[in-house]
Amino acid sequence: MADITEVFGSNVFNDRIMKERLPKETYKTLRKTVENGAPLTVELANVVANAMKDWAIEKGATHYTHWFQPLTGKTAEKHDSFIAPGPDGSVVMEFSGKQLIQGEPDASSFPSGGLRATFEARGYTAWDCTSSAFLKTDDAGNVTLTIPTAFCSYTGEALDKKTPLLRSMEAVSKQAIRVLRALGNKTTSRVAATVGPEQEYFLIDKEYFDKRLDLITCGRTLFGAPAPKGQELEDQYFGAIKDRVSKFMKDLDTELWKMGVSAKTKHNEVAPAQFEMAPIFSTTNIAADHNQLVMESLQKVALRHGLVCLLHEKPYAGINGSGKHNNWSLATDDGANLLEPGHTPHENEQFLVFLSAVIGAVDRHADKLRAGAANPGNDLRLGANEAPPAIISIFMGEELTDILTTLAAGKKAHSKGQHYLSIGVDSLPALPKDNTDRNRTSPFAFTGNKFEFRMVASSASISGPNTILNTIVAEALDQIATRLEKAKDVNKEAAAIIRETVKEHGRVIFNGNNYSEDWVKEAKKRGLPNISSTVEALGYMANESAIKLFSKYKVLSKEELHSRHEIYLEQYAKHINIEAQTAIEMVNRLYIPAVICYSAELAETVGKLKAAGTTPTVQKELLERISELLGAANKKLAKLETETLKAQGIADVHVRAEAYRDRVFPAQADLRKSIDALEQIIPSCVWPVPTYSEMLFKL
Repeated sequence: MADITEVFGSNVFNDRIMKERLPKETYKTLRKTVENGAPLTVELANVVANAMKDWAIEKGATHYTHWFQPLTGKTAEKHDSFIAPGPDGSVVMEFSGKQLIQGEPDASSFPSGGLRATFEARGYTAWDCTSSAFLKTDDAGNVTLTIPTAFCSYTGEALDKKTPLLRSMEAVSKQAIRVLRALGNKTTSRVAATVGPEQEYFLIDKEYFDKRLDLITCGRTLFGAPAPKGQELEDQYFGAIKDRVSKFMKDLDTELWKMGVSAKTKHNEVAPAQFEMAPIFSTTNIAADHNQLVMESLQKVALRHGLVCLLHEKPYAGINGSGKHNNWSLATDDGANLLEPGHTPHENEQFLVFLSAVIGAVDRHADKLRAGAANPGNDLRLGANEAPPAIISIFMGEELTDILTTLAAGKKAHSKGQHYLSIGVDSLPALPKDNTDRNRTSPFAFTGNKFEFRMVASSASISGPNTILNTIVAEALDQIATRLEKAKDVNKEAAAIIRETVKEHGRVIFNGNNYSEDWVKEAKKRGLPNISSTVEALGYMANESAIKLFSKYKVLSKEELHSRHEIYLEQYAKHINIEAQTAIEMVNRLYIPAVICYSAELAETVGKLKAAGTTPTVQKELLERISELLGAANKKLAKLETETLKAQGIADVHVRAEAYRDRVFPAQADLRKSIDALEQIIPSCVWPVPTYSEMLFKL
């Protein structure tokens, strides 16, 4: 294998390449645009485009694409070749600044939630020059120059997930700078929200995947009896990686490294056939781009190895599902992490002020954060004994909680300083202890110098959750900055802000077991929202509170918020409808025929045994049990068909989504009980689809 340092970023038009290929003044001007948001001129873009084209062609590229993130949650791309007609009937390779900075995909073919009519087709993609262009290669040998872009309508509304994210990054930077200035910092000129998103996923042998219609159309198993062994022995987590999986992971790392994705960590996760990868931190828009590449690459590389990657939040019932741990912080352009407590956090005024901003933001807008983690798959995962519950709370750890509580009481706080853990074996070193433990049950946990938002759905773009997080923190920083700017004594005002934050918003801090029923009761007493479903959660992103917040910071307008609410409700309804239709087809065409065939064989056996003078007690009881379950399944199937048909006929999107949640989904889950019971007594040679035992343990 080639040197990793040579492989990494080899397919990225990064800063090093730009410095080599661009004229000195052009490079400097482009850096000002990237770092400070200076205007991007067509003249500058022309020079950059020419250098980018030459570099890409040297690497084998024939086409370029504007790569964007529409509201489908996936990525989109339209490929154009570099060729243009030459003067003598030949072709030349051209790529202009205009082609670099602006594209025109058909906006009407993407969800717009009423922002655009079908006949209003024009939309624009705009180059996000803060995220490097890169080359994508496929197994057919095609190499494409891929340009990260934002996507908006002809009338300027955001039709994608990146545009609001970029707006939110501007908002949080602006307000953070105000706070820093008020605290005496005169050097920092920009603050970036940074993210390191961990990605969980499952792998399955493609042979088994191809035999499961539910996995093909829904991404999860709608039926399936538990395997005799699950995750109860706790032997999968961090276990030795199997050779087949290791080969896949090696190939995945290489593909990601080429595109500049800093894939760093990989390991077995808790459930059988479940794994995780994690990158190094980067600014949020780049992290969002890279996470989309991670999901694409996981699925593409898996196929090369005869595997399929499942990104659904709950592909298998009864074992852990998958999520994304969204590790978020704020970093200055001069290298400081604003959420770094240091060894004496009680004396770190800057840290405590920014910490207060996050605490206040999360408590005030817990409903919006919950909405940012909402999708049908996550409804199956959140609250199960594997993932945070639907209640938003913050884990702070014992020391920081004590400091905040002491300061809130108006007393002088103390830090424990650097402590070391002695293991009791002379040959082992003393280990420096972090100032907080970890709490894997918390949905929003402080983990040393960052917050880990653990609720994010494994299949989702991280752009949405981070847009919300950036905006709510921007509001909190705005309020703090205004107070500090007016204060005669900044230090006294900062202390008052910290004290008031703990008193008013300390209810959101919880360091215990978020999985326990006691916490559900306690959270209710504290007045913390417990939002159990996607349909309910989405409403909090389109109410008056959300409109006021997101429009104030110019992140999302009222119209953009309402459009997203409608789109996501529609997607929820469509998702559950696909599951219902898939379940109906599988039962009608696979399960019922298989059970009837086996019942006929069993009935024939009963008849032969009777004719031979033998009492077929066991066979008869088994036949009766199968007939009983088959009859129940048939009745439940009829109910699912009826409820699905009713839901399909509802015009109002919100009422339709509620019908799918309250009637269709429970009907499908009830049908599953009978089919899974049949699976447990029908011979494996007769059962028409691969079982959990095969899919989870034959990898």
